[in-house]
Amino acid sequence: MTPIPATMRAAVLADEHAAMRMMTIPVPEPGPDEVLLEVIACGVCHTDLHVIKGEVAFPRPAVMGHEVSGRIVAIGAGSDTSLEIGDTVVAGFIMPCRACAACLRGRDDLCEQFFRRNRLEGTLFDGRSRLRMPDGSFLAMYSMGGLAEYCVVPISALAALAPGLDPETSCILGCAGLTSYGAVFRAGEVAEGATVAIIGVGGIGSSLIPLCLASGAREVIAIDIAADKLRSARELGATATVDASIEDPVDAVRARSGGADVVFEALGRAETLEQGLGMLADGARLVAIGIAAAGTRAQVEITPLVRRGQQIVGSFGARTREDLPAVVRLAADGAFDTDRLVTRRFDLEDADAAYAALARGEITGRAIIIPRRIREEETR
Repeated sequence: MTPIPATMRAAVLADEHAAMRMMTIPVPEPGPDEVLLEVIACGVCHTDLHVIKGEVAFPRPAVMGHEVSGRIVAIGAGSDTSLEIGDTVVAGFIMPCRACAACLRGRDDLCEQFFRRNRLEGTLFDGRSRLRMPDGSFLAMYSMGGLAEYCVVPISALAALAPGLDPETSCILGCAGLTSYGAVFRAGEVAEGATVAIIGVGGIGSSLIPLCLASGAREVIAIDIAADKLRSARELGATATVDASIEDPVDAVRARSGGADVVFEALGRAETLEQGLGMLADGARLVAIGIAAAGTRAQVEITPLVRRGQQIVGSFGARTREDLPAVVRLAADGAFDTDRLVTRRFDLEDADAAYAALARGEITGRAIIIPRRIREEETR
């Protein structure tokens, strides 16, 4: 095992501008029930982009990146784990504290300490960030702060990577996989023979397709305005596509199916959420998974919702300790092919360019960022 250096490179969101810059900062140290990962890859996710653009409040300076695969290089003193130094793991973006009321009843997706400490304060459960600026001052962590060469992750958020899976593309299991699993199998309860519609087939929306098929859905209708994303959706197994730039998506879905049993809204926009409601069959449910800018509101017509027994369900992620290993198993069984979902790779030094490309709508599927140190080692 290569000795752990004192410093590392990280992409830091350092001021109010929507841009990250590379900095050399101290390598963090894991505490009890935490590990230090040498980052293999980190996914490029729209949720990070909302923070970068200032649409979602988060402390700065900060290191983004919440969808990570890595090798364990250190384990915090006093940790209780079967994982060992050298193991390759994936990390779930929801990092459960294991002690709050939600965690004790198995609802990792609602962990009180994660949302309070990490999403509001940029720290771990003890109120301290494991990251520091070069001068030793505070540096926030968004989840584990994976846009760096090393990151600290609570053991509760880790799952061992199954043999045979690509450790680079598998990083998306921790967010795209976990989010999709929670939406399809938990919130959506997609049943055998169901018709589902997915509004927005970018990074998360496209990840829903294989899991809907794995759940037994008979029809998967992909809706977008980008031809390349619709073409990719077909390749991933969507049974039909709707180009919302040239036809009314509500009419198209209803004409094809009479209404969907489950509609997933993966964009976080008021107009598309309202369209999703219009696509629902009687007794059906809309699952909202897209993060919106603060204050975004949609209008709901109450009477049809009541009379037709429809539901609106929010789904942020899944139950990390139980569901992340299930996502890894699905990937190992070929039901969630990360190699097909990942379409672009960037070096860590180009992290800001990766998010700029995401903001311009240039990324079909999922992009990942690979620290240069890891890539250099692989080419030796």
